[in-house]
Amino acid sequence: MIRIRALCALGGPLVSIAAVLAQTNAPASLAKSQFTAKKWAALNNASPVAVASNAILYRVSYGAEKGPTTTDFYTVDADGSHALKLALPEHFTPMGFMRDGLSLFGTWEVDHHRQLAIFALKDGRAAAAPSTVVFLPRGIGSVSPSPDGNRFAITADPRPPDPRDEIRHIQEPEQTSLYVVNADGTHGTWWCADVKSIVEAPLWAADAGSVALLSQLPRIGHHDVATDIDVCSAGGSRHVATIQNYASDLAWADGGQTLAFLSTASAVLTPEHVYSVPVSGGTGVDRTPLLDGTVTQMTGDASGHVWASVEHGVRNEVDEFSGNALKTATIWPDGIVRLPVTTPYSGVSAPAAFAVSDPTHLANVAVADGGHLRKITSEGDAQLANIDLGPVRVVRWKSKEGIALEGIATFPAGYVEGRKYPFLVLPHGGPEGNDALAFDPISRIIAGLGYVVLQPEYRGSTGYGADFMAAIYQHFGDRAYRDVDSATDFAIAQGWADPSRLAIFGWSAGGFMTAWTVTQTSRYKAAIEGAGITDWAPFLWTSDVQQIDYDARWTDTDPEAFRQFSAVAFADKVTTPLLILHGESDLRVPTFQGMEYFQLLAARGKTVRMVTYPGSGHFPNLWEQRIDIFDQISDWLERYDP
Repeated sequence: MIRIRALCALGGPLVSIAAVLAQTNAPASLAKSQFTAKKWAALNNASPVAVASNAILYRVSYGAEKGPTTTDFYTVDADGSHALKLALPEHFTPMGFMRDGLSLFGTWEVDHHRQLAIFALKDGRAAAAPSTVVFLPRGIGSVSPSPDGNRFAITADPRPPDPRDEIRHIQEPEQTSLYVVNADGTHGTWWCADVKSIVEAPLWAADAGSVALLSQLPRIGHHDVATDIDVCSAGGSRHVATIQNYASDLAWADGGQTLAFLSTASAVLTPEHVYSVPVSGGTGVDRTPLLDGTVTQMTGDASGHVWASVEHGVRNEVDEFSGNALKTATIWPDGIVRLPVTTPYSGVSAPAAFAVSDPTHLANVAVADGGHLRKITSEGDAQLANIDLGPVRVVRWKSKEGIALEGIATFPAGYVEGRKYPFLVLPHGGPEGNDALAFDPISRIIAGLGYVVLQPEYRGSTGYGADFMAAIYQHFGDRAYRDVDSATDFAIAQGWADPSRLAIFGWSAGGFMTAWTVTQTSRYKAAIEGAGITDWAPFLWTSDVQQIDYDARWTDTDPEAFRQFSAVAFADKVTTPLLILHGESDLRVPTFQGMEYFQLLAARGKTVRMVTYPGSGHFPNLWEQRIDIFDQISDWLERYDP
């Protein structure tokens, strides 16, 4: 559907759709339509789950106009042939193949708890009943099969369930321990009872006799951060190292002589460099001190290789970590590639599978083919072929402070160089994250309304080195704000943006940026804030995850430090019409953050509207709620930025 409003934004006359089609000599039956939230809901995307010697297991996810996302599971040969949709039992989610490739293990929901189950698989159909089920009192977390396929290492809470859990939730530190069980479900036992705060899947050693564990200080009861690395066996645990910061993504390296992991020396606690420590014990050493990007993920495989996802701005690559150095292994041209999915079993030859995406294609499965990757699935391609998408560009500029910045600009369909368009700046969430050069449905939906959309990678973003990310610490409201605002300056200078039709929208950390921006400037005609932080001091103690990477000062002894960037403290300065969107069950940014700001603005007579979504967490799972979000955004922009 072509929107008349979009035609007006392009400077065209008020003409009929038929006239537009006639001018392009395109019959109505062949006209492409704009991208909308409903079209987003219908799109398919694929990602690999596991590999075996004879097949790749992958998931295909898609939505509808109502309900949650649906996920189907398929197997396909490494050459892309014989794709087969699997018939699986209800409430079973496969996680991987058993060693022989003839059965799947995964989580099976029993009495509202996730348990480990194994189902035989034949001709694309799982057996009616599981061959093995492992029941634990509070269900299971992660599952790691041993390299020989004989055992599973499972993380779980060993405590008995609260018999009154349906009517109360006791606030106490979480506990996660290690349970090891034979592959047939026998001889299960808890290992290393002294390790109680495991945060990642156990990592089996090559001899299948021990696992490496990563555990952290629990959030409740602590204001500092530390990560322990231990090696655990049936005989007990052996401490390897304590990292006085966050660490993640443990991997065996150097033939099992060292343990590699991600960590940081920055106050912004997000792990971003590769470290290693001898298995015999010692101090973690940064092996990538001169890295000009960010290592965001790392994994090891059964052959002893260690793979790292390295972001360089909005692009990335997969590197191999070997000899204490990173070496490029593969890229996806003009797009994004994720870490390979490999077999966990030693002595099993299986292809590595990757997920790849770019701005005009959804995520799909690829395999190595010589020196490059080759896609073997094409989910979403046929759907996108009927949608009119504008160009996407990676752009760079310098702010007034001389800070070199990068962003992704998405243009409306039919974009004409030299014309000015309504403009929306879209700061990302995180904030320690970035916008990837992949298909971005949010920017595409807004571009479908006739807007040029710019996603700025402000200070605090990943992909630009440790100093760039650390610059956000205690400075989200000034340094990052100025970077985001400079994106709007840049768009105006490029001639894309009509300076009389500027808007801003962001979610989570981007929601903070929106809520804060309208207290600092009146240049935007419309603003939309989704699940944003508006009051820092209570946010740091009520979010479901530790948030001191913004500011580790104590809120009760230095309250002014947190007030200085809290939008609620400057509500009287707001003149921009503001739409606030928030899930009613949001634990990451509790709903009161939006409600407090809304009430203050409304009481002051500001132009403000708040819409909340029942049952929704940090971002809605139900597609009818997601679609409504973009209906609200479209209506708000049409009303206040016409």
